[in-house]
Amino acid sequence: MAKKEKAGVDKLVKKVNKEFEKTSGQLEKVIGDALKQFDSLQHQVQEPIRKLIDEVEKLREREMKRFNEELDRRLSEFHELQQSLLERVGLASKEIEKTSEKTAAKAKSAATSAKSKAKSTAKPAASKAKAAAKPAAKKSSAKPATATKAATSKPAAKKAPAKAAAKPKAPAKPKAVDLSNLTLVKGVGPATAKKMQGMGISSIKQIANPTAAEQDKLKEFSSMKGYDSWSAEAKKIVG
Repeated sequence: MAKKEKAGVDKLVKKVNKEFEKTSGQLEKVIGDALKQFDSLQHQVQEPIRKLIDEVEKLREREMKRFNEELDRRLSEFHELQQSLLERVGLASKEIEKTSEKTAAKAKSAATSAKSKAKSTAKPAASKAKAAAKPAAKKSSAKPATATKAATSKPAAKKAPAKAAAKPKAPAKPKAVDLSNLTLVKGVGPATAKKMQGMGISSIKQIANPTAAEQDKLKEFSSMKGYDSWSAEAKKIVG
């Protein structure tokens, strides 16, 4: 009896162990399938997120590039406007200085001519009066002395203007204009002049009287302020 009971218990233990192994195998399979599904789901979620991040990064770079280009363009326009304003202010101050120098020179020349005239009329009259006074002092009568003084003073007054005549000044030679300096045209700043030179426009004459090809090149600057008056300003400079 004891042997039969022991054999039954061993058989039952084996059966339980077999069922346990079978169940554990099924659990491992279920867990493996669940992990695979989790990995696939994670991949499916990560891929759109990665694409979205890439698109956002590209959009950010594109917008930053456009912003920098717009900023550079605005800064260049501001510098050109500032340069043109400074040039206009500088030209105005130069004209004021020139007019003040001209008026000062005229006043100085007028003062020197008046002084020279006074000296030239005073010296001959004094010398002739002295020469006439010496023989008059020896004579007893005063009337001949006065007559000689009057006679000597009249020729002195006539001769004075001939000596005091000032020589006419030679007209000043106009300064040569540097026609290669495109910034002399109002509204053309250094940056614009550099672009024009890069396009083959290196003289103010080309702006004043452009050819058909040069007109096409100049049209690229038509959006700039004061473009319509460039040709007239260039013609003034060329003369």
